[in-house]
Order: sequence, then structure tokens, then C-alpha cells
Amino acid sequence: MTSRAVNPGARVLVVGGGYSGERFARAAAARGAQVWLTHRRNKPEQPTDPDAAALHWLHFDAETQAIPPLPEQLSHVLITLPPDATGSDAALEHLLGPLRHQPLRWLGYLSTTGVYGDSQGAWVDEHSPTQPTLPRSQARLQCEQHWLSSGLPVQSFRLPAIYGPGRCPFEQLRSGQARLVHKPSQVFCRIHVDDIVGALLHATDQPEGRRPAVINVSDDAPCPSSETLGYAAHLLGCKLPAVQRFEAIAPQMSSMALSFWADNRRVRNHLLCTELGYQLRYPSYREGFAASLAEEQATNAKQP
Repeated sequence: MTSRAVNPGARVLVVGGGYSGERFARAAAARGAQVWLTHRRNKPEQPTDPDAAALHWLHFDAETQAIPPLPEQLSHVLITLPPDATGSDAALEHLLGPLRHQPLRWLGYLSTTGVYGDSQGAWVDEHSPTQPTLPRSQARLQCEQHWLSSGLPVQSFRLPAIYGPGRCPFEQLRSGQARLVHKPSQVFCRIHVDDIVGALLHATDQPEGRRPAVINVSDDAPCPSSETLGYAAHLLGCKLPAVQRFEAIAPQMSSMALSFWADNRRVRNHLLCTELGYQLRYPSYREGFAASLAEEQATNAKQP
């Protein structure tokens, strides 16, 4: 552990207390850090477990101009907010100025591997050109560049599809809503939420000379979505739906659904896992799906 690490003396702000943000906040709090998260609800739901009870919530909603004063002496900040529909970053607009007056040692920004655009299935790494094809990826790249040029100690973490407990296709399979779609040569990359958290904490543990500005956080197993759906069905012991050819159903798909099939790329994690020495907890969806299902089942067993 270095002086930069998220440790018992750290004071951490997570801007965007959603799926990944809250998971990171809980891990930081478990290390003994003081942690604040922002939320858009007037009154966040009361936590139901001791870990969540240790978190402090701040109401931050740019649309209603609910801009909270920041805690003092912040050492670490994580920005998880995506750009809004207009491409604006509420954290940049409202919090960048106040953050410049904080003694920050690290600021993490969650970006997307969508900034690489469509490589037609070829591998990309942090040195690949950024040629985003989707408007939301173009907006994310602009926000990422603003953060990286802010003068703060920023690292950007480019993420593919995020999965984990509650974010796997188990419920769709159980309800009969899952779709088995085949598009020749199409692959997707993904990352378990706990490996996002692990990579972020690993980054904060590094000395200043080992803190690259941009890091891809992806697992070792790019593959078709049909492969992951098949494994999820295997874990549940249920049948797969009938296969559908992408070109046959594309005319009936929404523009948002089509956008998920627009880019085809494989994302290298060599920088994170080899040069920086992070060991993935879930190198592929196989380990990650099994762990996610076990956690979902354990959570359901605790509920009355």
C-alpha cells in the first residue's frame, strides 16, 4: 500500500452511486475509508445491510440544480456518471471547479471501450485510435478528454459490457424473454463488476510512476452473445430459445438495440493484467456467471 491507496485514512467521493459506483464504495469503506456517494433521489432508500449503512449519501441532481457542497479534504474521487442526452457531463459542469480545491491524490473516470469504434473484430489496446461510431461513445470520449486535461490526477478506465449479480441473463431465461441471436463473426467483450472494483483499487495502490492515464478493463474472453447465453442456460439447467438470425430480426429491433450490435471488437487487457499486475477474479464469463448466480441465490435466500 502506498500513500495514494484507498486506505483507512482515505476520504472518498463516488459521483454516481449506481451499480458499479456503490460496489466500489462498499469496497473502499471495507478498507476503512470514509465514503460519500451522490444520488438523484430526494431520499435514498434506507440500507438493509451493515456495509451500505456505512456510506454517506449526497443528493446531486444537475437538472434540479441540487448541487451539494463537497466534503472537505477529499483524497479520492470516482466519476461514474455517463454524459446526458445532450452529451453534457454534469460532474464536469458542476463539480470540476470545487474538486480543484481538494487535495486529491487520485480521480478515476469510468469511460467505455466504445471509444475505439468498430474494429471489425480485431484487437484494440490503449494505443489504438479512438474512432467512436455511436453518438453516446463520441460524447463519452469528449468527456474523458476533458477530465484527462483537467490538471487533476485523472485515470480513465475504459469498460466494455458490465455484468454481475442482477446483470446476467438468468431472469430473461427463466421468464422466456431471452433472445438467442446469431450474427456471423460478431463478438462482445465484458467485465464483471467486481473486477472493475478490483482494477480501480489496484490502480489507487500504484505509485505515481505506474498510473497510466488510460486503462482498458476487460476480461480474457471476447465471444458471441450466443455463447454466454448458452452457458447461462447450462447453469440454470434450462433450454435455450430458438436461434434467430440477426439479419432477419434487425428490421424489428429498436435503434437502441441495434446500436449494441453496431461495433465489433476485441479489447486487450495487457496493460492492466501484465504490466500493472492485476489478477482478474473472473477471467471469463464462466467464472463470473457462476459467482453471480451464487450471489443472487444467497441474496434471495436471505429475503423473507
